[in-house]
Amino acid sequence: MQDFLRAFDALPFGEFTGTAHGRRYVAVKSGFAGGASQKLVAEELGGTDYISLNLYRTRSGALLRPCEMPEAKVTAFVLNLKPDAPDAKSPA
Repeated sequence: MQDFLRAFDALPFGEFTGTAHGRRYVAVKSGFAGGASQKLVAEELGGTDYISLNLYRTRSGALLRPCEMPEAKVTAFVLNLKPDAPDAKSPA
């Protein structure tokens, strides 16, 4: 879980593009409740893959809650996702 949290925390807030598993995605990372709850949604550009998860930070630790998909899928995605450089142009 620590590797996942490091990778998730390194992702920028807001909308961004990036690459995971050799495929391009547009993603949105949002925060709620003063950072106690975060959401990541990503859609494959030109494809059908979709990722959606909620992350809750509680006093007893972080709780990962994927949205209707296996935890292994969202974990592998976050660990592999490499955001584009901030000045990179989004694909049309």
